[in-house]
Amino acid sequence: MNLRLELTRFLNVCFILSSTFMVWKGLSVVTDSHSPIVVVISGSMEPAFQRGDVLFLWNRNELNKVGDIVVYEQNSKSIPIVHRVLREHHSQSSSNSKQLLLTKGDNNAGNDISLYADRNIYLDKQNDIVGTVKGYLPKVGYITIWISENQYAKYGLMGLIALSSLFSTE
Repeated sequence: MNLRLELTRFLNVCFILSSTFMVWKGLSVVTDSHSPIVVVISGSMEPAFQRGDVLFLWNRNELNKVGDIVVYEQNSKSIPIVHRVLREHHSQSSSNSKQLLLTKGDNNAGNDISLYADRNIYLDKQNDIVGTVKGYLPKVGYITIWISENQYAKYGLMGLIALSSLFSTE
């Protein structure tokens, strides 16, 4: 076992991980979204988006309009929900105006009021919306769903990575 070779491999892995993190954070700053890329995990937006589609988000628009597809998260759940804006309202307060949105999945029978936190009947554009969908890649994210739903796939992938690092030579 060559210590210099092992240290080089370790530093290469650290470099790859830190570079990936920096790209993710850079995308977050550019798009103004803490999660600029999400994977569709349910069929609620079919036929527009299928399970496994990767969505690219943009959150620099000040207002959303009816028909926009938005991604939102609720405080109680960390799973992003991808649905279409059904209705929008503006709430006037003494200090500012805020946009309120009602959403619905294209493949769902009813609106999303039952999904909103704290018995709200609308989403607040500023606080609840992660981003507006601006593009997508079909089926690319299905590997993520497969790994998250199958514990053997997780362990198999980790084992494959460990074996490849053991048998790699320079």
